[in-house]
Amino acid sequence: MTNNNLHVVIVPWLAFGHLIPFLQLSMALAKAGIRVSFISTPRNVQRLPKVPPNLAALVRFVELRLPTVEGLPLGAEATVDVSMDEIQHLKTAYDLLRHQVKQFVANESPDWIIQDFIPFWVAEIAREYGVPLITFSVYSAATLGFHGPLDYLTNDGHAKYWTSPESMMFPPEWVTFPSSVAFRRHEANAAFAGFFGQNASSITDNERVVVAVEACQAVAIRSCTEYEPDYLNLVEKIWRRPVIPVGLLPPAPSSTEAKEREGEWGKIFKWLDGEKPRTVVFVAFGSECKLSRDQVYEIAHGLELSNLPFLWALRKPTWAVDEDDALPSEFRRRTEGRGVVCMGWAPQLEILGHPSIGGSLFHSGWGSIIETLQHGHALVVLPFVADQGLNARQLVEKGLAVEVERSEEDGRFEGSDVAEALKKVMVDEGGESLRARAASMRAVFGDVKLHQDHYIGGLVQYLQQKQQKQQQNKSTLNDYRSSSPKNR
Repeated sequence: MTNNNLHVVIVPWLAFGHLIPFLQLSMALAKAGIRVSFISTPRNVQRLPKVPPNLAALVRFVELRLPTVEGLPLGAEATVDVSMDEIQHLKTAYDLLRHQVKQFVANESPDWIIQDFIPFWVAEIAREYGVPLITFSVYSAATLGFHGPLDYLTNDGHAKYWTSPESMMFPPEWVTFPSSVAFRRHEANAAFAGFFGQNASSITDNERVVVAVEACQAVAIRSCTEYEPDYLNLVEKIWRRPVIPVGLLPPAPSSTEAKEREGEWGKIFKWLDGEKPRTVVFVAFGSECKLSRDQVYEIAHGLELSNLPFLWALRKPTWAVDEDDALPSEFRRRTEGRGVVCMGWAPQLEILGHPSIGGSLFHSGWGSIIETLQHGHALVVLPFVADQGLNARQLVEKGLAVEVERSEEDGRFEGSDVAEALKKVMVDEGGESLRARAASMRAVFGDVKLHQDHYIGGLVQYLQQKQQKQQQNKSTLNDYRSSSPKNR
């Protein structure tokens, strides 16, 4: 069987931290000659990066209309469009897509389905139509390993171990190697409620994970053995499923298109061109972190105190009346010439690839970690939601980052904490070893050939071999059924 005879259906959750890695996986499979049908909604498909022309024939976008549900704002199709409280209603609407997805699978008869954890209902569709299933995780293996065996993730089972938010503040007993990966007190309440708590969709996130993993033939993880071998082995052991690291899916090297633009970004890149190599801090907290006024102002205060050159990509917060209100009074004037704040969209890949960038202050989302270490930049981490705290602990443990000090109880931090972490990572003599380790990570995180040829190659081989075996079994069964009783 040739690769282009394989047809894989991709079903990601409606968050760009999921959509983008699933699209990167789709393009990596297409490079190997596999046909992909990528299922999402019209507005999300419009907002995704364009597929390169040489892969467009193999990557098909399937746009399904998201049903309207009470509590979900009109036109909202992704987590970036809603508040944290409204995500539960997005899940309710997303679950109603199952009927359209079922019809598509029935019509197309794909060879494989690769699903996210959230669409647990894909398991039933795959079972009904006899399509083998892989669950793909956009999270690190450390995050999956921390949460533990499936027996402890059911609504009945979690009371055996995850008894309270406090129980999530320490490495669990099944992590038998040294690790500091756990939640801080100020993170634990939200983590516990978000994973085990009830929501408007009537099914908890932990239940979704259990159903998705129990139904799949294998778990694919956006990771590699060069970064976290112990946790990859642990997930395979505790989930009792083959674990396939698919590599880090690093974004393709950026173009110079942003530099050639007129207007604000042309000026910003001209300013970057005039800065010394590896001296500028890039600051970005993505679209999913909804920062409060106090948090934004303390970050600004820290950048000012650090005396370091910086480029801050800041989305205008919902609480800000205008762009000036989003920053402390006179902040731009006081940092003029040394720092730049850009509101709205920013060409992050082009920025990270610029020679003057030497470090990054960010939320430690797994995708942003990969993009940053792809360029070997030093890391200052300030986690806020979901898996970010676990990622931050792992980075610090590996000597790749400094985490901003904050109150254990409520997570508050001050500008002086931000400034101290920035200076330690960027200029202090004590940070030299960290900067060297981060720079060395470029050889792993930026090795496109390693991740495409070795890791994606391993996934493709698994897809082929399992499909061939399934076809052989079907052929044998058909031969048996067609033979007469005399010949049996």
